[in-house]
Amino acid sequence: MIKTNNLMKTFRTDEVETNALNNVNLEINEGEFVAIMGPSGCGKSTLLNILGLLDNPTSGELFFNDAQVDGYSERQRTNLRKENIGFVFQSFNLIEELTIYENIELPLLYMKVSSSERKKRVNEVLDRMKIAHRTKHFPQQLSGGQQQRAAIARAVITNPKLILADEPTGNLDSANGEEVMNLLTQLNEAGTTIVMVTHSPSDADRSHRIIQLFDGHIVTENMRQKL
Repeated sequence: MIKTNNLMKTFRTDEVETNALNNVNLEINEGEFVAIMGPSGCGKSTLLNILGLLDNPTSGELFFNDAQVDGYSERQRTNLRKENIGFVFQSFNLIEELTIYENIELPLLYMKVSSSERKKRVNEVLDRMKIAHRTKHFPQQLSGGQQQRAAIARAVITNPKLILADEPTGNLDSANGEEVMNLLTQLNEAGTTIVMVTHSPSDADRSHRIIQLFDGHIVTENMRQKL
């Protein structure tokens, strides 16, 4: 599904040049659950943003389903994201002024899905994520675990082929973190490819493969038993 060749990302200011990614070569197959680990500042989130077409590499090649996408225009990247990729963030990134229902519905509005189909799909995913009783609440009225379930619901509402998760349990206690990881594991078992940045060894243990980054380089890759 994803392939990179000699991926580089350099951030420049007037005084400093920082290589966030340095010749990163990786392949991620459809249906995999891949964890990306490493110390803070090693390039994990930068890599995830590039894989999700939220940022461009400085050089190197990025392929998505055999199409080279590193040279895509902003419009092409937006269309590819809308149709294929869901995002889950540590800070939830829910819109405070919208209800939980409206937050989850939002991607379908952008895709111009009909009102009846939107209602059907939002109610289904609310039930699936066990937050149907919170549909009219605002994000600040929910617990951290409920907010992250709502964020996952929003990520999966378009039936994406790929979910990119950046520290999805980072702001949660162990019980809520376990629930979120169970949801991600279930989504993967149903066929969704997941790439997850994490500091948590126990979260990484849910994956099929762990990629270790250090100073922008891939230093190790460990295959794991499929759960």
